[in-house]
Amino acid sequence: MTRTIFAIITASFLLPEVSATPVGAEDLTPRHAMTLGDKPKYGSDFKHLNYVNPNAPKGGEVRLYSIGGFDSFNPYIIKGDPATGTNLMFESLMSSPDDDSLSEYGLIAESVEVPNDLSYVIYNLRKEAKFHDGSPITADDVVFSFKNLKTKGQPFFRYYYANVTKAEKLNPHRVKFSFTGPPNRELPQIVGQLPVLSKAWWSKNDFSKTTLKPPLGSGPYKVKSFEPGRFIVYERVKNYWGKNVPLRVGQYNFDTIRYDYYRDQAVALEAFKAGLYDFRFEASSKDWATGYKFPAQKRGEVKTALLNHSRPVGMQAFVFNTRRDQFKDKRVRQALAFAFDFEWSNKQLFYGQYSRTASYFENSDLAAAKPPTPEELKILEPLRGKIPDEVFTKIYKPAKTDGSGNNRRNLRKAVRLLKAAGWKVVNNQLISPATGKPMEIEFLLVSPAFERIVAPFIRNLKRLGIKGRIRTVDPAQYQNRVREFDYDVIVSTFGQSLSPGNEQRNYWHSSAVKRPGSRNLIGIQDPAIDLLVEKIVAAKDRKSLVTSSRALDRVLQWNHFVVPQWHIRADRIAWWDKFGQPKTRPNFGIGFFSWWVDAKKAALIQPKRKKTGTK
Repeated sequence: MTRTIFAIITASFLLPEVSATPVGAEDLTPRHAMTLGDKPKYGSDFKHLNYVNPNAPKGGEVRLYSIGGFDSFNPYIIKGDPATGTNLMFESLMSSPDDDSLSEYGLIAESVEVPNDLSYVIYNLRKEAKFHDGSPITADDVVFSFKNLKTKGQPFFRYYYANVTKAEKLNPHRVKFSFTGPPNRELPQIVGQLPVLSKAWWSKNDFSKTTLKPPLGSGPYKVKSFEPGRFIVYERVKNYWGKNVPLRVGQYNFDTIRYDYYRDQAVALEAFKAGLYDFRFEASSKDWATGYKFPAQKRGEVKTALLNHSRPVGMQAFVFNTRRDQFKDKRVRQALAFAFDFEWSNKQLFYGQYSRTASYFENSDLAAAKPPTPEELKILEPLRGKIPDEVFTKIYKPAKTDGSGNNRRNLRKAVRLLKAAGWKVVNNQLISPATGKPMEIEFLLVSPAFERIVAPFIRNLKRLGIKGRIRTVDPAQYQNRVREFDYDVIVSTFGQSLSPGNEQRNYWHSSAVKRPGSRNLIGIQDPAIDLLVEKIVAAKDRKSLVTSSRALDRVLQWNHFVVPQWHIRADRIAWWDKFGQPKTRPNFGIGFFSWWVDAKKAALIQPKRKKTGTK
């Protein structure tokens, strides 16, 4: 289960806070939080998070950026391109802080009640919780939100809430969700992530359609002004109901947040250097190594930092679309992976900044990085003959080279695999045994920055008789093609949390293979993998969750569904030195929205930025 709904759209196994209730007894004591561990990081009397300054000054403007464009303020449906930052307008029942990713604390919900049999959950709403027009948030709004998200929202919601059978109002500030299927400890938490929409507003506006009419929200910000595809400005809600809720104290300090849209990352970086926006995450190793040595940075007006983090990094990879016949044989997929020379790329293109990714749960205890344990084998043995044999005895490691650029040894291995799969080279072309046609692969990209990485891969593929080509398209076209699974190979990331759960169905389960917009980008349709996914969803405790996750990881690894890429266990950030920051930083993130504008710093920086063309 991911930590927020927005993280899933654009994963957490939790136990009730108190788990010592004797068998047979029923404890429905309202709780302020639920957690994976023995207890949440913060007790019921906490006043604010550790990584905020509760006295942070409010005010000032922060300018951020986004790529592409937008044509909607509805982020919950499959249609349209939602504006960046729409999550600032909506609040959920509960939320996770950046220093306790295994817990969720009450937000709109003041408390939660969960029975021992996990058959339902009850949320008690804060009476002070209000929408921006001053109307109260009630159980009617919660029930309305659940029903509309499940029936009219992105297809993801139907699967994420598949085992939530009913939402019912018990009283104006008390709502109950009933569950079906085996006891599933993550379901109360999944429901806790529910964004609450205004029934009154959406009853007058079609939820299933895109809209550029700013919706009524309940979050710390609302839309102030915008121009579709160019910019959007959010303003802080002065009478925001949640300003004294412990999760929100010391956060969301900027008076206005502006997102400007740019064509691509190259243009966006130049805009940052010119002072046109304030803060940037850097995803490009090349730009991090070479792009930040400019006058303002040398003068100290722009700061940069490489900040280590403790969160799982998931799997970033070249993703094969196995709906294409040429990728159905795992020997072919494995052969193609031998043509990617990570060590050379890391040395020549990435300035040595990355480590090779091997696991779908990389940088966590969920990763299958050692031989299978007896507990894992109990899960895997009944599947013998239906899953790769290597799962039982070998540790998966991606193909490796010496970094010299001479990839001959791996290419020879690729040739042997392709021959075993029936492919033949005729006139320097790799010919399909089924169709007699040559293999051609289109790499669908959304960023020109990736072309320099794909090009060497294509050169190695050519040595195998494979014609590769790059097609870089605009964000809207890319999104539409990915939604419809119209690609050979794409670059994507399967993000993970420390507590995977229902969202794994959206990644790997047969039920998602034909669903437009699902995250089953690979096209997996395998009963054995379906079973392993359900093992994760039904895990009864942390130990069984880890065991089930590792078992699934092994099967995914040895099916060679992707060509693993790389990761870095740190965030690369840059900012114009106009901010104040808390003394403590959360270990699972940056905590950017706990920063504030330092008026004195901003006054010193602004005149210098004007000289570069900033208004």
